[in-house]
Amino acid sequence: PDRLTPVSLRLHDTLTRSVREFVPMTPGEVRMYQCGATVQSAPHVGHIRSGVVFDLLSRWLRATGYSVVLCRNVTDIDDKILARSEEEGRPWWAVASFYEREFQRAYDVLGCAPPTVEPRATGHVTQMIELIARLIDRGHAYESDGDVYFDVRSFAEYGALSRQDINDLRPAADSGVDPRKRDPRDFALWKATKSPDEPSWPTPWGPGRPGWHLECSAMATTYLGPQFDIHGGGLDLVFPHHENEIAQSRAAGDPFANYWLHNAWVTTAGEKMSKSLGNSLIVSQVLTKVRPVELRWYLIAAHYRSNLEFSDEALAEAAAGYRRVEGFLTRAASRLGTATEPSFGKLPPEFVDAMNDDLGVPAALAVLHERVTAGNTIMAASDDVGLAAALGEVRSMLDVLGVDPLAAPWNSHSGDGGALQEALDSLVSAELAARQEARANKDFATADGIRDRISQAGITIEDSADGSRWSLAGDA
Repeated sequence: PDRLTPVSLRLHDTLTRSVREFVPMTPGEVRMYQCGATVQSAPHVGHIRSGVVFDLLSRWLRATGYSVVLCRNVTDIDDKILARSEEEGRPWWAVASFYEREFQRAYDVLGCAPPTVEPRATGHVTQMIELIARLIDRGHAYESDGDVYFDVRSFAEYGALSRQDINDLRPAADSGVDPRKRDPRDFALWKATKSPDEPSWPTPWGPGRPGWHLECSAMATTYLGPQFDIHGGGLDLVFPHHENEIAQSRAAGDPFANYWLHNAWVTTAGEKMSKSLGNSLIVSQVLTKVRPVELRWYLIAAHYRSNLEFSDEALAEAAAGYRRVEGFLTRAASRLGTATEPSFGKLPPEFVDAMNDDLGVPAALAVLHERVTAGNTIMAASDDVGLAAALGEVRSMLDVLGVDPLAAPWNSHSGDGGALQEALDSLVSAELAARQEARANKDFATADGIRDRISQAGITIEDSADGSRWSLAGDA
């Protein structure tokens, strides 16, 4: 479909704590880095919100005329992965590979388009060693018994992203209080091997493995260059991870990211969802309660910078709201006889304004719901020309949000959900045909019995001059 001409997009930049007009380094092109998964456990809803948010941003950028290069990393070597390896009694690389596949399935099932490139940390150790060497040469890092640390006091801007005074910070969590460090806050760039069982790579400072923060700086600049447009991730990464990325990258001479975007947490009972709190909701478990498209709808409905309080009730309410939109599309497409393809030229101006205002999805959804209400009114008036226009607008908005039920992947019949929908449609259609035949024969008792049986199964029938249509109760 046609795309809009690039327009004035405003994004909240964490570094400046302000909503700034987005100006890419190269006109018409956006280079963006998203901190991906540390693959040490199955993804929960809190993890996956970040993937959905940056997929939404990528979709909007493309819809408004930009080409997007998205780099989303995989951290496949980390202290947490080694701890899980010991806990599960299998090699660290088997743990990382298993959970990487779990994350990939979650991204796929929630409709996240694949990134342009998805590098693994273990494939970029050479670049990490080169970055460390540059930092040592510039006086920002030092070696100590095979470990290499970043000297935080050598970088005057340390703490700018998280708005913290270096003197108020606790010792770095990745290495704690260590007499070999110049300052307890210095963080590890390279960790010397402590036992022969640990994974290691050869370096000028001895065998070891990279520190977590170093990995992203090396991968981002490898694929996006020393300076790029957007760096993003969850709010929990602001400190220390992103603070340390800025320090080591700029200290090495790389300007690094121009804009920093962070999505807020998914919370339960007011607390950040995490395994340490024991309140994780694994994506695969949540998807036993709602369809993948309904979970995606739930995750995008709140503004990305607002905490999302998770509950079964809120999830069910969001799913019911989506089904009402879906019901309109299904009935409209059935009435018109063919699905109207999205046309980005038909995006309502109010929707465009909302999305350009720091991805204002709540305001954008208000426009969407207004168009659905108007579309239902048009359909009741049998105005097929007006209905086609309304359907095009609604599908255009849903396509941008990645939740168009008439488009891939949600309309696919290749999975279990699609097969079930196909079987249900076949069975209900057969019942409706039998009911229609009974009514034609004036056997109203049989016709009413069929209708009651369908209704008891949670299915609503809508009779019109064009025939009978059905939908799941709550979809209408």
